[in-house]
Amino acid sequence: MDDDALQRLGRRVIALRQHKTWSLSFLADRAGIAKSSLSRLEQGKGNPTLDTLWRLALQLDIPFSALIATAQSSVSEEDVSVSLLDRLQGIVPVDIYLMTLAPDAVRYAGAHAAGTRETLQILAGQLQAGPDRALVMLEAEGIHQFEAGQAHTYRAGPQGATVLVTIFYPQGDVA
Repeated sequence: MDDDALQRLGRRVIALRQHKTWSLSFLADRAGIAKSSLSRLEQGKGNPTLDTLWRLALQLDIPFSALIATAQSSVSEEDVSVSLLDRLQGIVPVDIYLMTLAPDAVRYAGAHAAGTRETLQILAGQLQAGPDRALVMLEAEGIHQFEAGQAHTYRAGPQGATVLVTIFYPQGDVA
């Protein structure tokens, strides 16, 4: 993220944390991240990982997209990139992402809110994905839907994978 995006993200985290009347220490502890890391993020410094941002969104009880939308719509690490394509605020709130995984990359995702569903459509490559106890192998053009209220994994094949990820949240579970 560039400096402006980090500043916007920091302000967003502060606003969400203060809205819940939580201290910085309380949120850091709930999210399982160092207080110093959260402090730097709120100051618009550092380079938060995807995992850190997902943990914060989960603890703040908001979709990932609601956290990053004000900063920028794409977050990358060395082997995984996630870009927000759209947020739909209808009766069933929906986030749509494009996720790109490098060859043999693995991304572990924590549980979303109960009742959340994910649909994966493989655009290119191979992907083994789903809840940790029920991974499914998908080829290009393959589609898989699963309950995302449990830990789940994305494991790219030797050519990597490009995936359209659609997350359907329980009614009223957006910010």
